[in-house]
Amino acid sequence: MAGLGGLWSERAGVVNIGLEGMMILGTWGAAFFAYHWGAWAGIIGAIVLGAIGGAIHALATVVFGVDQIVSGVAINLIGMGGAKYLAARTFTGTPGGGATQSPPLPDLPSISVPGVSDGLLSLESRHLFFVSDLAGILAALVTNVSVLTIIAILVVAASWWILWRTGFGLRLRSCGEAPQAAETLGVNVYLYKFVAVLISGGLAGLGGGFLSLVAANMFRDGQTGGRGYIGLAAMIFGNWRPGPLGLGALLFGYFDAIQLRGGAVHALLLLAAVAAVAFGAWQIVRRQVLGGAITVIVGLLVGWWYFSSDAVPGELTSAAPFVATLLVLAFASQSLRMPAADGVVYRKGEAT
Repeated sequence: MAGLGGLWSERAGVVNIGLEGMMILGTWGAAFFAYHWGAWAGIIGAIVLGAIGGAIHALATVVFGVDQIVSGVAINLIGMGGAKYLAARTFTGTPGGGATQSPPLPDLPSISVPGVSDGLLSLESRHLFFVSDLAGILAALVTNVSVLTIIAILVVAASWWILWRTGFGLRLRSCGEAPQAAETLGVNVYLYKFVAVLISGGLAGLGGGFLSLVAANMFRDGQTGGRGYIGLAAMIFGNWRPGPLGLGALLFGYFDAIQLRGGAVHALLLLAAVAAVAFGAWQIVRRQVLGGAITVIVGLLVGWWYFSSDAVPGELTSAAPFVATLLVLAFASQSLRMPAADGVVYRKGEAT
């Protein structure tokens, strides 16, 4: 959701590195609304608080022309400090709550597919080679799936349809490609940019709300853990398109989840070693001898690490999402194309 929020903003030409701050505001908004008015109200609270962060960013960048990077950094600081202050004011003295966390929150509904879920779980428990592993993966997709997860998937699909299949989306994207040309055709560029950044904030807030309502079932100070920045990386990896962005989010989410299972990180060393040796050999065949030789040596060293150890240091496990982010962006950087006017300050009537 954070990455999708960044996509809406940047497709309209406004860089939004304040996604982390908007997510943080969403975590508190979800917890406060859910605690007082129920879990469904928590979803609304997350969107509203994130949109407030988006409104501040839009006001600074679209209306007053503040540098978009500076404004984004400010939003991150505002979100961090604002959530701390609001939590201390609203959750201190509540049963199970305090200055840095909320009380336990009501649960959102979860959905399982009858019959299919039980059958897959039964097949997984038989421990058949590969078949049980595949059944376990499929079972996770149809067992106790939070309704907010389903909403998030629908929002990705809806974003694609709105941005690429409607007149509204065409006008919004034109503001990020050629705002002066859009202006000559009667498009209110300021309005579209402002609306895009508001939607961006609301989506990032919804991502923060997921952490409070589903992942942890309570608000905790610092629970976003830099996921707003990883969402920004997922947007770039997805080349500013919803479908590839969703795949990038799944990839980064996987590396985020394996922090809970250090053995999975150790197993990835073998995969990385085989991939490096194969890629290095391919480079040598193409007569890129030096680069290929270095890659093969690196692969052999990683393979030696795998066979000579039983686990990886905990520090490496916790850093896995960020290492994956850097590696993926490094390899994907050659084929990226950002919106032409992304980050360019727009002023009505001015030539490019």
